[in-house]
Amino acid sequence: MDRRGFLFAAWVGLVSLVGCNTPPPQQKLPEITYAEMAPIRLDVRAVEVIWSYAPPYKAPNVDHLFAVPPGRAAERWANDRLKPEGSQGLARFIIRNASVVQTRLKTTGGVSGLFKAEQSDRYDAVLEVELRLQDSSGLKDGVVSARATATQTVPENITLNDLEKTWFGMTESLMRELNKQLEANIRAHLQPFLRAP
Repeated sequence: MDRRGFLFAAWVGLVSLVGCNTPPPQQKLPEITYAEMAPIRLDVRAVEVIWSYAPPYKAPNVDHLFAVPPGRAAERWANDRLKPEGSQGLARFIIRNASVVQTRLKTTGGVSGLFKAEQSDRYDAVLEVELRLQDSSGLKDGVVSARATATQTVPENITLNDLEKTWFGMTESLMRELNKQLEANIRAHLQPFLRAP
């Protein structure tokens, strides 16, 4: 290959590289885990996680698009914190609601709307769970529940990475409130089912 041929091949290669659309690097969000928290020792032989909430997987719901959907975080909480240490009886951790709904907000149109970044979307999240315990005889039972909500608006020019961070923060907020309520309600109402540390 002569010098002109070499330069042409190099130029074609450069144009090809410039023309490639490389996707932005995928951000790595931290894991949501509760293994570092003290376990809640239950006098039952097993703990079951039951989903009574069925994600619609379509608009206006967006919970299925979360890196960590609220329902999955609640399931992780149950698996990490509820420890069966008895020989009989059953605990059922029921996920009643884990929805996040998107609402489009009205923004300023026309030329004036070009000069400001307005809040364009609102996300409303509800996380509701129930913990039911029953011994094998059915004579002793207990139930507690917890419900957390979160609302967040975002600007119309938000990036995908920032939107994912916002959603992740909503899940964390829901779980902080849920954990607080469950700990308090379990101590207050399920003492007959608790084992000493």
